[in-house]
Amino acid sequence: MAFITCQNASFAYDGITVASGLNFSVCRGDYLCIVGENGSGKSTLIKGLLRLKPVQSGVIFTGDGLKANEIGYLPQQTDAQKDFPASAYEVVLSGRMSIRGLRPFYSKSDKNACEENLRRLGIENLKNSCYRELSGGQQQRVLLARALCATRKMLLMDEPTAGLDPAATQDLYKEIEKLNKDGGITIIMVSHDIPSSIKYASHILHMKGRQLFFGAASSYISSGIGSELMGGALNA
Repeated sequence: MAFITCQNASFAYDGITVASGLNFSVCRGDYLCIVGENGSGKSTLIKGLLRLKPVQSGVIFTGDGLKANEIGYLPQQTDAQKDFPASAYEVVLSGRMSIRGLRPFYSKSDKNACEENLRRLGIENLKNSCYRELSGGQQQRVLLARALCATRKMLLMDEPTAGLDPAATQDLYKEIEKLNKDGGITIIMVSHDIPSSIKYASHILHMKGRQLFFGAASSYISSGIGSELMGGALNA
């Protein structure tokens, strides 16, 4: 059974439909990239998968033992968040809040998870550094470690490479690939980077207010919309 199944789902704001005809599933170990133009409904769908946005029609449900508090989330950063005056350790540890529940203090297992994910992302040397003084690539690694503190199963990411330089972008893509292939983490990522999406993802969902394509990344390349976009990307 799939981790997440979306059946004929649609979403609306103020009664106006912004995404419709969504039919896809994400299974354990998948790496799904959601692509499309700005305003095509990608971020709205992510909010729907996180239960932060109700469906207008259709249904989204989880299976294969996945619980709502077992989904890690790496949202787009705002300028205010980039200037957050806390240590990298404190930011990563805060990822345990959804698991901590009503306990007033972080437990030893919470702190161990924080240390483990700092090591996992190769940033244990930055644990005492102020978050706002880190580079963009380092900040994204900290946020990725924070998201991992909330899950061992699934990560949802909204444009995680936005604002990064090319070297930091490829570095982060490789780290996410390692989490997926070696760590067994299921990935759902919103991206504008079509070539990298095809290179790293197992599946592609293309949206433009509705679902235009869903399937294997290899099939997307030979599809009408995929070949058109890749041709433009390769000739750019």
